[in-house]
Amino acid sequence: MKHLQAAFYYNNHDVRVEQIPVPSISDDEALLKVMATGICGSDVIEWYRVPKAPIVLGHEATGVIDKVGSKVKGLKVGDRVFVSHHVPCNSCRYCKRGFHTACHTLHTTNYYPGGFAQYIRIPKINIESGIYKLPDDMSFEEGTFIEPLACVSRGQRLAGLQKEDTLLIIGSGIAGILHVQLAQFKGLKNIIVADINPYRLELAKKFGATQALNAKDNLPAKLKELNNGHLADQVIVCTGATSASLSALDCVDNGGTILFFAVPDPSVKLPVPINQFWRNEIKMQTSYGAAPNDLEDSLRVLATKKLNIQDMITHKLPLSEAQEGFKLMTEAGQSLKVILEPNRL
Repeated sequence: MKHLQAAFYYNNHDVRVEQIPVPSISDDEALLKVMATGICGSDVIEWYRVPKAPIVLGHEATGVIDKVGSKVKGLKVGDRVFVSHHVPCNSCRYCKRGFHTACHTLHTTNYYPGGFAQYIRIPKINIESGIYKLPDDMSFEEGTFIEPLACVSRGQRLAGLQKEDTLLIIGSGIAGILHVQLAQFKGLKNIIVADINPYRLELAKKFGATQALNAKDNLPAKLKELNNGHLADQVIVCTGATSASLSALDCVDNGGTILFFAVPDPSVKLPVPINQFWRNEIKMQTSYGAAPNDLEDSLRVLATKKLNIQDMITHKLPLSEAQEGFKLMTEAGQSLKVILEPNRL
């Protein structure tokens, strides 16, 4: 029996590379040789991940189709692909209303064992609704951005982002920087980023932010100073810090929208000034994951090569250094996008 290496997550400080059998596939499944998988910011949220541990994480996997079942159509050995881990049923009441990421099927589907493994088995439903072939000029590393950018695309679409908006992004990690770049791609001219990490603030400016502010400062006052006395039309929260969510409540202008792209842990209750929001027609919007249309949009945008994706990649590590990758993501110091390459020698 052939074996593969996989990184099992126990917690942020305990990631173990172990051997397990290479999964066999049925007639309607496929096997992917994983070439690159990004470590997502959500992979290091312990309240979200530890309850399911030990688990092989990794949901941004790209690679080469290694085996194909006899009943599989439209896919062949050697195809370079990105595989979506969660896929909707496309037929339930949520999908029919456009809320694909609220679909029960989406929340229960996945590939096995996870993107931080040398090989993964792709189930039938993922093949039917979650395979995206990479353009010839798109690297496996660039392909790992398809899923996170799709999440960003969905969030901005749901928030109704317009190019005339003044946008405040709180948190300039991977998600925050992708929000900056996609907003710039859409034509926004006034993109302000707030963070407490000086390195991340410099990155925000490098990738297109008009202004980069220390989140510990008086953000409402700074916004008014920069924006002709107004707050932000759109506020996107890209960090789970409670202080960021609280700050967002004070930074949105009349008629504006707060998009909670990231949220605090479940124990946190936000004191929403609902009377003020009612009077000023302020909207709060959430966004979770990505649907097939978001993934298709993301692939189209990445294919234009107008986003600076390559410079976002600060570390590429072999699977044997998975623990180091999680350490880099957890510390959020001199790193941004960390990619694991499971089949790197």
